[in-house]
Amino acid sequence: MRSRTRPARLLGLLGVVLGLLGALLTGEATATGGTPGPAPRAAAAGPGTNHAVDDPFTSGRTSWWRQARFGMFIHFGAYSNLEGEYTRPDGTVCRNAEWIKRQCAIPTDVYERRAATFDPAAFDAEAVVRTAKEAGQRYIVITSKHHDGYAMWPTKQNRWNLRDHSAFDPHRDILAELKRAADAAGIKLGFYYSIWDWHDPDFADPATFPRYKKRMYAQLKELVDGYDPALLWFDGEWDADNPVNRWSPRDGAGLQAYLHRLDPGLIVNNRVGKKRVVDGDYGTPEQEIPGEPVAGQLWESCMTLNDHWGFARYDTNWKSTATVVRSLLAVAGRGGNYLLNVGPDRHGRIPQASVDRLRATGRRLAAHGRGDAVYGAGHTGLVAEPAWGTVSRKGDALYASVTAWPTPGKPLHLTARAPLRITSARVLGSEQKITVTPAGDGFDLMPSGPPTGPEATVVRLAVRPPAAAPAGHGTGLTARSWANEDFGGPPAVTTIDPVLNMSYRFDGSPAARIPADHFATRWTGALRPRYSETYTLTTVSDDTVRVWVDGRLVIDDGTAHGPRTDRAAVALTAGHRHAVRVEHTERTGEAHLKLLWSSPSQEQQIVPRGALYPS
Repeated sequence: MRSRTRPARLLGLLGVVLGLLGALLTGEATATGGTPGPAPRAAAAGPGTNHAVDDPFTSGRTSWWRQARFGMFIHFGAYSNLEGEYTRPDGTVCRNAEWIKRQCAIPTDVYERRAATFDPAAFDAEAVVRTAKEAGQRYIVITSKHHDGYAMWPTKQNRWNLRDHSAFDPHRDILAELKRAADAAGIKLGFYYSIWDWHDPDFADPATFPRYKKRMYAQLKELVDGYDPALLWFDGEWDADNPVNRWSPRDGAGLQAYLHRLDPGLIVNNRVGKKRVVDGDYGTPEQEIPGEPVAGQLWESCMTLNDHWGFARYDTNWKSTATVVRSLLAVAGRGGNYLLNVGPDRHGRIPQASVDRLRATGRRLAAHGRGDAVYGAGHTGLVAEPAWGTVSRKGDALYASVTAWPTPGKPLHLTARAPLRITSARVLGSEQKITVTPAGDGFDLMPSGPPTGPEATVVRLAVRPPAAAPAGHGTGLTARSWANEDFGGPPAVTTIDPVLNMSYRFDGSPAARIPADHFATRWTGALRPRYSETYTLTTVSDDTVRVWVDGRLVIDDGTAHGPRTDRAAVALTAGHRHAVRVEHTERTGEAHLKLLWSSPSQEQQIVPRGALYPS
C-alpha cells in the first residue's frame, strides 16, 4: 500500500504548490507581509504565521468536493456486532446502535468479549463501491474509529482493533480493500475519526491525556500515510462526561496544522476543532438541511437513511427515494453537500433496503438529466428559492427542480433578485413546451404537460445574467499592523495583503516582530465589484472587527468575541472602486479575520485579490 500512496502524496503536494502559485495570480492566496500565505510546513509556528492556506470556496484543493455534492457515509464498527440490541443480565433489552456501549451502560469487559466475536467476513468493498456508484455518490466516508475507540484497521498503537480483537480474518484490511475499490471506480475515500474515546484509559485524565493525544496523532498518521484519504471527518469534539471530554479549540488548532503538514491536500471538517466557523474546511449540520448557504463556510449535511447511524435490526423507518432525491436537490441548490449514511450489519453487509433506495436514487438522478441540477451546480442568488421546489445554478443555466407540479393552467412563479433574461426553457426528459413570461417581480413558467416523475421535474432555464465588468487587476489592500490593540503610535509593519484571509489561531500574528496577542491591523484601499448589485459582505472574526465602505460603517462588532460571522448588505457598482477600510484587533487567545462577499451573481467567496486595490 505504501508504495502506491507515496507517489499520490507527491502528486498531491505538487498540486497544492501549483494551486498556490495559481492563487497568486487569481487572488485566492492569503498573505502576511505582502506575499502569498505560507504553505504548510514542518517548522514551528509563531509570530508572523498565518494558518489560512487557501480559500476553501475557490481552492483547487477542495474543487472535487464542491463538485461532488453527494457522498456515502458508512457507520461500521464493533457496535455493529450487537445489531442494535443488548440483553442485560436481568433479561431486559436495551436498544441503540453506535452509542450502545454508553447508552446501555454495557460493562467494558462485556463489550470487549462481544467485540472479540465480531466477524464481518461478508464485507465486500467492491459491492459497497458499486452501490455508491449506482446511487450517483461521488465519495465515501467510513468510520475508522468511533467513540468506542475500536479501530477498523490494523493500527500499531493498540490491540483494540479489527485485526487483533475480533474473529475476522487477520490477513484482511477492510480500509485497504475499500481504498482499492474506490480508486478503481474513481470515487474519493475519506475516514471518520472520533476524538472522544470511551475505551482508552488515558483519555479522560488531564495528566494522561497527552499520552492519548500522542497515540491519536500516530493513528492519524497511519491513516494518512497508509491509505491516502481525500478527507478526514472528525467527530466527538464536544464537551461531555462519562468519560470527560476536554478537547479544546487549541487542541483543534494544533491537530489541523499537523494534518496539513502531513498532507497539504487533505480536506478536514469543522469537528476537528469545536465545530465553529473557523474550524476545518466545512461545516457539518447533522440531520438537517440549512435553509440557505452557511455564512463564512462551506457545508455538508449528514443524514441517516433510517433513524440510526449504525445497524439496528429493528429500525425499518426508511426514507423514501422521493425524500432522498428532494433533499439532495435542496442541498445542492443551497450550495451544500449531502452525506447519506448506511450501516452494515454484523456480517459487513449493507441492508438491502438501503441498497434499494440508493440504487433508486441513482436511477432518478440519471433519468432526464436531473443530475445536472446537482453535480457541479450550486447556489444562485439570481432568483429566490420558490415554494414549489429549489433552484441551482451551473454557469449560465438555472435548474428549477419542481417538487410541487402545478395544476393545468397554473404557472410556476420565479422571483428575480437581479435583472436577468431567460432566453430559453425546457423540461428535461420531456418534449413539452414551457413558456416564460415576465410577471410582477420575476417570471411565470407555464408548463404544457405533466411532470416527468413523482420526485421532481427539472426545468432548465438558459439565462443571460446581469452584465459584468471586466475582472479587476488589483493587488490587495494596504495593511498597517500595530503591536498593540489600540492602533497607537506608528505601525510596526506596513504591507500589501492580497486578500483578507487570516487565521493566526493562537500562535500567529501579522509579522514576526508582532506577538501573538495584543495587536491590531487596519486595511485600507478600494473594493471593485464586477456587478452592480447589492452585495453581502461577511466577516469571520475574533476578537473585534469594523468595516467601512465609502466612509459608512457597515459592520460594527467592537466588543471582544470568539469566532463568529457578521454580515452587511451594501449596494456596489460594477467597475467602481469603493473605498474600504477594515479594522481588526486581537486581545488574547485566537485571532481570525476573513472578508467574504456574495451577491445575486457572485457565489460566496473570500474577496479576491483582483478586486482589491491598496490605498
